[in-house]
Amino acid sequence: MNAPEFSRLLDLARPGTPSRQLEANAQERAALARRFGLVSIERLVAGLELDIDGGVVSASGHLSAAFTQSCAVSGEDMPIVAEEELALRFVPQGSYAPDEEVELSGDDCDEIEYAGGVIDLGEAVAQSLALAIDPFATGPDAERVRKEVGLDEPERENPFAVLKGLKPQEG
Repeated sequence: MNAPEFSRLLDLARPGTPSRQLEANAQERAALARRFGLVSIERLVAGLELDIDGGVVSASGHLSAAFTQSCAVSGEDMPIVAEEELALRFVPQGSYAPDEEVELSGDDCDEIEYAGGVIDLGEAVAQSLALAIDPFATGPDAERVRKEVGLDEPERENPFAVLKGLKPQEG
């Protein structure tokens, strides 16, 4: 298995200070851009406050990123800024049952399992960035391109509308 592009390990045996400032360097940003299908990542910074309680580590803070993404319709480059609040909870591997039904609210933390007494804060931040990326983001020329290629036509005129009629009707 390859090492994560943006790895910042925290050894729970020697956790150090409860505050962490993580910033991806140019090489890490380029590797993450390739991983996430972005043109480039100009900035990736996260500030985290850690609370360690036994083997459970809660991390809360803020992610700030600037990246360039291709428009899903026109393919043009678009500058994007992402500001996300982070609420992560690292738990020892095997500490929860995956088949157990759990009800979560929007305020609940993302739970990440770890093994071996070391957690990777950088990879957690990278995954949080991935969740902030809109894979269908469109730029200012998207409507013009849709019209040029006929994607703005009503469904009845669209050749793919015929496929909709092949779907079995529920009843």
